[in-house]
Amino acid sequence: MPLTVSRDAFRLAEAFTISRGSRTEARVLTVRLERDGARGWGECVPYARYGETLESVAAQIAALPDPVDRTALQDLLPPGAARNAVDCALWDWEAKRAGRRVWELAGLSKPGPQVTAYTLSLDTPENMRAAAARHALRPLLKIKLGTPDDMERLEAVRAGAPEARIIVDANEGWTAEIYADLAPHLNRLGVAMVEQPLPAGEDEMLGEIDRPLPVCADESCHDRASLPGLKGKYDMLNIKLDKTGGLTEALALRAAARDAGYGVMVGCMVGSSLAMAPAVLLAQGAEIVDLDGPLLLAEDREVALRYDAAGVHPPEPALWG
Repeated sequence: MPLTVSRDAFRLAEAFTISRGSRTEARVLTVRLERDGARGWGECVPYARYGETLESVAAQIAALPDPVDRTALQDLLPPGAARNAVDCALWDWEAKRAGRRVWELAGLSKPGPQVTAYTLSLDTPENMRAAAARHALRPLLKIKLGTPDDMERLEAVRAGAPEARIIVDANEGWTAEIYADLAPHLNRLGVAMVEQPLPAGEDEMLGEIDRPLPVCADESCHDRASLPGLKGKYDMLNIKLDKTGGLTEALALRAAARDAGYGVMVGCMVGSSLAMAPAVLLAQGAEIVDLDGPLLLAEDREVALRYDAAGVHPPEPALWG
């Protein structure tokens, strides 16, 4: 089953900034395969935080044996972007070959639209207030923070969107002292959840201090092997396909997280509708859905996901699955 890999770039509607830097386009790898008259494809977003580049991920995919199936793939590649693109391409190919939807093959219930967060990137308090006001009618706003002087930004966003439900993503940018100082204000401002306040590997303090609002693991959680290290420190897990290495492990992690008593968030890197499509299946029933990647783009795949007042809709077969 020959795999082909291409690089694609999608312009963002505006610069997207987190505590680690800014970008003006989404650079992705697209994996395609064709066999027995059926075609499948998948997308991944190599992430420098995890030591990935477009080149390194493409090399991982190129080194795979031909043919490869989803079961063997789980041992051939580690969790990460490379395995994600191939795993999702294989799911799509299997569905196309069988003439069925991926959710049927996976034994899942028929999916429906999911309300998704809309992300406000890190900026000056004035600009973040203006952005919050522009998007105040959205049901869920996600704020990118992660600097020592975030209090003004929090106040500004709440002033701009006084009725919106808000979640905060610090992207590992705080210390335990900063988080302890900010936590009461997060409650006061009605923040529903805080994501990865402390750096992965330096988050032991979360098990020792009060957590007045739910804390969600992102960089600290990749796949099921992460679960033992999260106990007592986190209340929720952010499951992303580019971290788990595809839909196969993501579904297994979701089940294990539920069994262990964690809430589930389903998130994404900044990618196209093709990257989000498998995650819509994963997001069914999640407490928080953050699949707004295509909403941040100035351009998308030819067949794109549909977003409306009901949220993000499951993909059409012409896109994926």
